[in-house]
Amino acid sequence: MNNKIRWGILGTGKMAQGRMAKTIQESRNGQVIAIASRDLTKAQECAGRLGIPKVFGSYEALIADSEVDAIYNPLPIAMHAPWSIRCAEAGKPTLCEKPLAANAAEARMMQKVFARRKVPLGEAIMYHYHPLTRRAVELVRSGIIGKVRALHSTFHVSLADSDIRFQKSLGGGGLLDVGCYCVSVMRLLAGEEPDKAVGFNNLGSKSQVDESFQGLLHFPSGILANFSCGLRTFFDCNYEISGSKGRILVDSGAMCAWPDAEFKIKVWSELESPDYREIVIPPANPYLLMVEDFTDAIINKRPLTVPIEESLRNQKVLDRLFKGSRIFTAPE
Repeated sequence: MNNKIRWGILGTGKMAQGRMAKTIQESRNGQVIAIASRDLTKAQECAGRLGIPKVFGSYEALIADSEVDAIYNPLPIAMHAPWSIRCAEAGKPTLCEKPLAANAAEARMMQKVFARRKVPLGEAIMYHYHPLTRRAVELVRSGIIGKVRALHSTFHVSLADSDIRFQKSLGGGGLLDVGCYCVSVMRLLAGEEPDKAVGFNNLGSKSQVDESFQGLLHFPSGILANFSCGLRTFFDCNYEISGSKGRILVDSGAMCAWPDAEFKIKVWSELESPDYREIVIPPANPYLLMVEDFTDAIINKRPLTVPIEESLRNQKVLDRLFKGSRIFTAPE
């Protein structure tokens, strides 16, 4: 391998060309040398716009290229497992978009194949890498709000009807696409795995995917966590931790995707004063931090900062929420 890891990207979707290609190009230890699409013209247009030297008209051809050291897989969720497994079989470390797979069985299969081939597999759930997340966890663990009693998280977006996330065959739906963040951050803040999971699933009459989902988790320590997510509601993304002595509010916490933005954590605590205080988190690019961490792990042959086992645990909870949900048909 060169001093910089040479990346290939599967697909020309929004995440591929809108954010991640640029992020990898800006990283200190990686560069994008190839992009593939089943529509060669699309790949050529994208490569020309982004300055990517190699173009392929099939995913297979990119995966087989000996000059590609690692692969970013931002394909639709239903395609995460089959194409990531092909990458593993070719010996290519792979950073796969969130959620890792359509279900826990697929995620376990991916993990096993990558482990057998001894190449890294990572999930691109970037909020883990933002200093905002680390600070929120530190505050919870410090005891400043006492014993954690309840957690709440939201992540809503409003998408056009033509968006692929409304296509059931491609793994569409709100819980997998944005709810995965809600579940992940609440598990992280609780510091344990839930022992109960139930939900309400508003199924689109045309799409047949969960266009909105409300979930409730119970943790062994007694913490109750609820979340709301979906694809048909004005943007909303935050999480809140309520304790016996105070509470913490983190706006845009599970997204924190704007690299030039400051983020604020509001803390109310009986141990401090009746008024809340704000903690300002300076701008950071969680996508860049994630990419550089994954690339460092390849170069230095070290474990990932966020191990793939974390992704498997999150996927299991998503499965349990689907299984334990009541299904309703959303009105037009």
